Parts: sequence; structure tokens; C-alpha cells
Amino acid sequence: MILLIAEACSEKTNHQKEGTEKISKTDSIIDSLINSMSIEQKIGQMTQINIDVISKGEVYKLKSPHEIDSLKLDVAVNKYYVGSVLNAAGYPFSRQHWEKIITTIQKKATSQGSKIPIIYGIDAIHGANYTVGATLFPQQIALAATWNPNVVENAASITAYDVSASGIPWNFSPVLDLARQPLWGRFYETFGEDVYLAKTMGKAFVNGYQGNDAKHPHKVAACLKHYVGYSFPLSGKDRTPAWIPNRVLKEYFLPTFKTAVEEGAMSIMVNSGEVNGIPVHASHELLTKVLRDELGFKGVVLTDWEDIIKLYKDHHIASNMKEAVHLAINAGIDMSMTPNDYSFNDALIELVKEGKIKETRLDESVRRILIMKQKLGLFETPFPNFNEYPDFGSEKHISQSLNAAKEAITLVKNESILPLSIEKKILVTGPGANSLNYMNGGWTHTWQGDETIYNTPGKNTIQESLKLLSPNVTYMEGSSLDSNINTAETLKEAENHDVVIICLAEDPAAEGPADINSLDFPKAQQNLVRELHKAGKPIVVVTTTARPRILREIEPFMNAILIGYLPGDEGGTAIAETIFGLNNPSGKLPFTYPKYQGLNITYDHKHTEKTNRFLGQTSSLSDYDAKFKGTVYQWNFGYGLSYSSFEYSELKLDKKSYAKSDTIKIEVTLTNNSDIEGSEVVQAFCSDLVASITPSVKRLRSFKKIKLKPNENKRVKLKIPVKELAFVGIENKWIVESGDFTLSVGDLMTNFSVNE
Repeated sequence: MILLIAEACSEKTNHQKEGTEKISKTDSIIDSLINSMSIEQKIGQMTQINIDVISKGEVYKLKSPHEIDSLKLDVAVNKYYVGSVLNAAGYPFSRQHWEKIITTIQKKATSQGSKIPIIYGIDAIHGANYTVGATLFPQQIALAATWNPNVVENAASITAYDVSASGIPWNFSPVLDLARQPLWGRFYETFGEDVYLAKTMGKAFVNGYQGNDAKHPHKVAACLKHYVGYSFPLSGKDRTPAWIPNRVLKEYFLPTFKTAVEEGAMSIMVNSGEVNGIPVHASHELLTKVLRDELGFKGVVLTDWEDIIKLYKDHHIASNMKEAVHLAINAGIDMSMTPNDYSFNDALIELVKEGKIKETRLDESVRRILIMKQKLGLFETPFPNFNEYPDFGSEKHISQSLNAAKEAITLVKNESILPLSIEKKILVTGPGANSLNYMNGGWTHTWQGDETIYNTPGKNTIQESLKLLSPNVTYMEGSSLDSNINTAETLKEAENHDVVIICLAEDPAAEGPADINSLDFPKAQQNLVRELHKAGKPIVVVTTTARPRILREIEPFMNAILIGYLPGDEGGTAIAETIFGLNNPSGKLPFTYPKYQGLNITYDHKHTEKTNRFLGQTSSLSDYDAKFKGTVYQWNFGYGLSYSSFEYSELKLDKKSYAKSDTIKIEVTLTNNSDIEGSEVVQAFCSDLVASITPSVKRLRSFKKIKLKPNENKRVKLKIPVKELAFVGIENKWIVESGDFTLSVGDLMTNFSVNE
């Protein structure tokens, strides 16, 4: 039967009719395979286990070096008919070891048990971080700061290449949650706070992973995370309750998933928490009615780690595993990441045999899983030719990572200090100056990203990269993350230098351990800035953090500030080149940078009378920005400076009034009034002046990154489909209302209207 599927999948067709026949034949064979399977075999396909379960040693206490346990693998394949395996053993494997693992598992799975290839999954969050020698990229929040979908798609494509080179066809990425709560530990895994930016970058990521044909040996299946509302917990703590009105959920948190589903994303991972009192893993409304019926998702719905177990252990909506499985399967779960035992299998077998879950319900999920395996070509090629990946870890790939890091760096303050001359005597200090871990963050070689022994050899920290470009750089440790170290000695040393560079950072961490209680930088780091200010030398600050950290009290002591986000292995080089002017910064903030701990207000907040009064707002959008900046935020969403000087002029629309089926065509002239080549992100914001639901002050509706030579100008064209102006109205449905709007591009504004 598997041979027949492989043959059907490999048939080549020249005409659309033949293509349709091929699809029908493949579907028919998959259906026949399902009909031939036992209940136990079907449930096995719906099971995903941790690699620890089939490895020598105990779960979380494996023997070293890692080795597959043949007896445990036999249980997985021949007793439980497991359909999927995930994870590394807590640290990165070499490609040679991945080849051994994948080959061993697939040879067993395709010759015994159900004789169906296993689909292996991994968390390759910013590059193939669990494979030694793979190219690591900036984290997602940094990629968002590039405002360049091409850079994002390249990063995903190279990640897919390296994951495929490890024999793994399924990547649990991208994260499509919106970053609107900076205390939340997974903020850095997102594409920022804005819907339009995040869905644009998410679309690019899916394309980079899957391409036009996911069977290609360099492509993998994308897995959208974490459906839905995961990033907005009321407490700010990971996996704690979110309370999100349906209108807000639909307008802000669903569109990123909708766009990626329309791009053909093959799988979705479910939010571990609860939304409005209902754990998402048990929500038929969200998993079936919304995801399947409204968004049209046809792929595989996967749980997160132990989340069916958590329905009774943590959420207390079930009294035992059996009840939890009943809830989750009926809600719409296809595959359970149980992942450290077979309790899911045992419970589901009982439920089906008792008639509480119909076997036809299993067939729905198994069919989706087999179709994903078929689309990935696993029936034809359960493991790849590991010798066909010559670009793994290549300079070509590394250069793309470096370019991404350089495009992400965001200059938010510059009192004519940067770029620095290599002739300047420079003192570099601060906890972020000499650490690869602080530049990479969580999900780097290990789950928490805090193990130095697995760092990529040959990569340079910020201070090492600066020294490679200038002989006049001195490094002193200065302080740790949260305690003073030789601050007095560092101050004395600063007096002998022309400029001080202070690198501020935060601990690498992932998921719950990355949650924080305060956005303030630790006092030791703030104290370091205050003390070094006494030297009377210009201060350049570089931050490498997983989220915006409050700078309000120490920002006046800084003459220039570079936001590095988590730029990855090439971050040191990118930052050093930017400081010395070899890279002209072009990054823009993908989030609103808060000024106060208690005022977490996104740029697209609602335009209410009390908010206006609090902000001192007038009717002018530019006056609003000026007032808002001084009162609430340090820097606004979309903000970022350059060594070039850009000017906007001649903003024009193709007409002043549009039908709801139209596309708004925008033209604006962008001029580089400097002698330095640079890139500028042209951003188009729209404001709905009157609406039946209180409108946001402004919303991003289009953007384009433009490179200009010295003193060059270009006529930039943008498009906004009028349907992009839609919002979720009183009836909880998407609507575009007629009325007046304001368009702002750069410092220019114009008005237009939408008619019935």
C-alpha cells in the first residue's frame, strides 16, 4: 500500500486534467490505506512522542552520548504505531548523528508496524538551532525590525535547507502571535505588535519554509504558533489566562493565522493557555468553527507540550486523562504531543472502543496527517540523501544572516556621535559586550539558550568584533547583568578614552522562564551608565534584549542608542560595522518602545476622549505624535534613524474617492539628502476619522523598503486594497464603512473617502 502511494505521488503530469486525476488517485489510495488500518494504528498516527521515549536512559536523563534504544523504538513502532517524533536530547546534534537517528527511525517505521514513515518535528526557531554548524539567524523580533519581507523569506528558506539537511521535514515555526505584552517571555519570538507587519512577515516565512512544492528536498512544513491569543495573557505570564473580546480576537489575533493559512501552511500548533475561560485545546469554537469553517484550514492541528494532560492537571476541566482526550479530540485536535508516555494512545483506544469517539473522527485526523506526509514526499523519500546539502553552514548562508542582523539594527538616538572613526580611543563595557548567548537568546542550541559550551565556534562577540575593526578598542567587564563589577575601575579607565560603548543585555531564556516582573533594566546596568557618565565622555549604548527595556531615567546620559534586539551569531559583526559606519542602520521598531513601566499602550490604540485628554491630543495627527511621545512612549512603532537624511515630498493619491472594491494607489517622492547611501522604510498609515466602532488613531496599511544612493530620489509607489481598511463591526463581522480617512506617509498627510 505504501508503495502504491509513493508511485501515485511520484507520477508526473503534463496537463491540468492529468493533475486532477493524479490528486484523485492519491486521495483514493490514502483513503484505502486508512480503511485498512486498525484503531490502534490510526491512533498511533495521531501520536507524537519525545525522542527521549525511544532513547537510552530515562526521560530528561538520557545516557551520553545519545543513542536510540532499539527495544524502545520497537515498542513505539510495533505496539503503538507512532506517527511522529520530535525534539533533540536537550542539546544540538551533528548532522551525522541526525542522519543516524532519522535513518534508524524511518527504516523501522517503513518496514514494520503500520509501514508508514514517521514525520519528525523540531523547534528550529531562528535557524536549525539543534544542528551543530547550522546558520543561526536573528530572532523573529529582529527580523521584523528589518521591515524587509525578502530578508525574512531568505532566513526561513535557509533554515528550511539546514533543517532538511538534518533529515527533518517539519519545523515548529513561525510564531504568529502579536507582541502586545512585553513582560511575556516569548515576545522576541514574534514579528511585533502590528497586525499588518506580522501577517506580511508570516506570509514570507511560510513561503521560505514550504516554497511552491514542499516535496523539494530543501523545504519543510511550516507550523503556525500558537493558535490563538497566546501572546496576550492578562498577567503577562506565559500560559496564563487571556481575556480577549471576540471582536479584538478576530481583528487583531486571527489575521496573521488567516494569511498564513491562505498561503498553504500545513500545520498549526495550539495555544497552551486559555482564552475567555476555555482552554484552547478544548475549544470546539476556536479549533473547528473558526479555524476549519471560517479560516478554511485543511492541515494538521497539533497540541503543544503535554497540553492534553494539562486539561486535567492544570486547567481542571477534566478529572482524568481519558476525559481530557475526549474533550481535545472532539474539539478538533489531530495530533497529540503527549509526549513522554503513551497515555494519550491508551485513553483514546478506550474511548473509541466504548463508542464515545467515533472511528470516523479518527479517520479525519489520520487523513490530514497522511496528506501532510504525502505533500512532504515522505512516502517516496522517508529520509533524504544527506550528501546533497553542500551549502550547509556555508559562507553564502552566513552572509544572509549577517545581512539580516545589519538590516535589523535600529538607531533610535544619535547626537552626531555615530558613526565612530576607527581613530577614536574606545572603551567597551557592559554585560552584553562579550557574550554570544546574550545576542542569541533562548532556543539557541538548548531550550533556554544559556549554555556556553554549545556556542558556535569562531563567532565574535561585540567587543571582539570591534577590536577586529579598530586597534584602539579596550574592553572591560564593567558589570554583570544584575550586580556591579569593578565600576570604579571602569570609570577610571573611561577617562583615558574618547568614547564609551556600553552594551546592555538580559538573560537568555525561553517560554515561562523568560517572563519578567519589570521592564526596567537591572539596577547594576543602570548604575553603570550613570557612573560612566561622570567621565564626561560621549556614551554609545547598544541593547541586545528580548523585548523593550525601560531607558527613561538613563536615556539622557546616552549620546547614541542602537537597538540590536537578539541579532544571532553574526550580531557582533553587524553591530561593530554599524558603529564604524560600514553599515548604515535601516531598522525600524516593530513595537512601541514604552517610557514607563505601567503605560503599555500600542501605537494603534483607540482614539477615545479620555485618552485624548490624557495625552493632550489635538485633531492633528502630527500634534498627536508629538504629545504622545513626550508623555507615554520612548519611541513610537515604526521609528528608526539613519546616517542618511531622507525627505518625503509630493504625496499623491490616484483619486480622492474610492469604491469598496478599489485599490488605493499612492505615490510619494523619497529623497536622500546626504552623501551616504541608505535605506528607508516608507510606511503608509491610515486613520478612519469616524466609524461605528471607536477607530484606532492610525493603522499600518502598507510599507516598502527603499535603497537610495547619495542625493538620489525615487518616486515610490504603494498600494492599499480598500478591503484592508475593514474592521470588525458591531455584528462581529468584517466590514468596510464609507466615510473619510487620513493617509500619512512620513511627515506628509492627505485625505480620501470611501463610498458605498
